[in-house]
Amino acid sequence: VVALLDHLGLEQAAILGTSRGGLIAMTLAAFAKDRLLGVMLNDVGPAIDPVGMGRIMTYLGIQPSWETLDEAAAAYEAASAKDFPGVDAAKWKWFLGPGWLQTPMGIHMRYDPKLRDAVAEALASGETPDLWPLFDMLEGLPLALLRGENSDLLSAETAAEMQRRRPDMAFTLVADRAHIPFLDEPESVAAIHGFLRKLGA
Repeated sequence: VVALLDHLGLEQAAILGTSRGGLIAMTLAAFAKDRLLGVMLNDVGPAIDPVGMGRIMTYLGIQPSWETLDEAAAAYEAASAKDFPGVDAAKWKWFLGPGWLQTPMGIHMRYDPKLRDAVAEALASGETPDLWPLFDMLEGLPLALLRGENSDLLSAETAAEMQRRRPDMAFTLVADRAHIPFLDEPESVAAIHGFLRKLGA
């Protein structure tokens, strides 16, 4: 990320970190804090619920078996109705599209499948790193948190502890979303605009 900032000629940037991106943002606070204008975390914190992590490992780095995005979207609508009520197949297709490429041979991931290897190696070690010191390194930076109401990755208890440690952190609970909020929900949009105002943007 620092190399990318250098390549783009950006001395500082605000980060909206979704899931793994939020963990990267916290790491930047520890190693390159002077490059950060502020951080907004989307459904992630310094404690990861193993239930959510286990679910992610059922698909992370695994080539989708569906032939088309329409098939995948229909499957997601059926499987996610409880945690994402009201999200139809068209919405799922919109959400899944950036991560998957439709080809004549079926759907293929746009991201590096070796990401799975890195995560699996960390899980296999059986050691859960203490990421709270990284979160605490965000001190002094504008901070905001979005949490999906039905999230199985960011628990309500972790979100509460984050608020306790950072009473100034803007917190938004996104209704009818699990991991992750799509960022187009009215409350998410309002939170993003509020975060930008805090930055003076």
